[in-house]
Amino acid sequence: MLEYDYLVVGSGLFGSVFAHEVNKNGKKVIVIEKRDHIGGNVYTEEISKINVHKYGAHIFHTDNKDIWDYIQKFAELNRYTNSPVALFKGELYNLPFNMNTFYQMWGVKTPVEAKKIIESQKKEANIKDPKNLEEQAISLVGKDIYEKLVKGYTEKQWGKKCSELPSFIIKRLPVRFTFDNNYFNDKYQGIPIGGYTKIVEKLLDGIEVKLSTDFFKDKEKWEKIADKIIFTGMIDQYFDYCFGELEYRSLKFEHKIHDIPNYQGNAVLNYTDKDVPYTRTIEHKHFEGIKYEKTVVTTEYPMPWKKGKEAYYPVNDEKNMEILRKYEELAENKENVIFGGRLGRYKYYDMWETIEESLKLVEKELNNKK
Repeated sequence: MLEYDYLVVGSGLFGSVFAHEVNKNGKKVIVIEKRDHIGGNVYTEEISKINVHKYGAHIFHTDNKDIWDYIQKFAELNRYTNSPVALFKGELYNLPFNMNTFYQMWGVKTPVEAKKIIESQKKEANIKDPKNLEEQAISLVGKDIYEKLVKGYTEKQWGKKCSELPSFIIKRLPVRFTFDNNYFNDKYQGIPIGGYTKIVEKLLDGIEVKLSTDFFKDKEKWEKIADKIIFTGMIDQYFDYCFGELEYRSLKFEHKIHDIPNYQGNAVLNYTDKDVPYTRTIEHKHFEGIKYEKTVVTTEYPMPWKKGKEAYYPVNDEKNMEILRKYEELAENKENVIFGGRLGRYKYYDMWETIEESLKLVEKELNNKK
């Protein structure tokens, strides 16, 4: 008899939702987490009475009412609407691209005027079959928007020139011919009042959790402790990089307290000029409308990933997808290990997708056990 039914490696949303649901159904679960706190990248920490998103802004949004109802079992979500602002060489623009953006850029006031300029620039570029991200972006939104609001930000984020990035990274760019600054099209969106950590605390209530515990430092022990492992770390690391390292992008965060009630007037400010080394600044109090004489601002610096750093974004180009397929073949033959989450699947997930995938796995596992 093994000690546990499931060992969950990682206490982010995928692992915590899975652990909660199978524990609720009578399974014995243990969760181990290499960081010194639960929650993975959605972890929020109270600093100066403000819930700070320690690993970047996380705005919950979905069109799936079932997932929206599910997350609200664990926290009340407010009515926050994400409306980022972009700063390019001293010029401010609303995002996503909409009539406010076009007025700020060209002085146009009607959709007809805006469409005329965009179509003219697309026609001038004459790109029939986009070969890279730069060509794809210009063929979608024209040269002006690309050069001011896409190029610099994207090259900083991915560490490569847009002309070297695959076109599929931006299959489409949101363009609205209305005065609507709502970044997401989803019906439901908001921020949990009190922060995301409280959600994960409720998910893991009554479950054994070991923090500051690295699976790989005692892999042999952990592989023998449970009937099945739910692994949410990097799939290539699990297999000791036997087919080579998958490519990721990392981030560095600088958190600073300011002794003023309002620093930038908005939660999210993107810096789209390539000469600015960071991609965005986040003023966290605006997420929850906190009224307090101080404010906390986080600056995000994109970084190349190497072993020992946190992996945030998978680089899903053809080269990496070919390597991934080899790891996935190995994973299929590991009957007692299930890979999940952004790093386990080497796939970008929004939070609602992470929860949905975890719940699907729970249903599959419980049905298989019946």
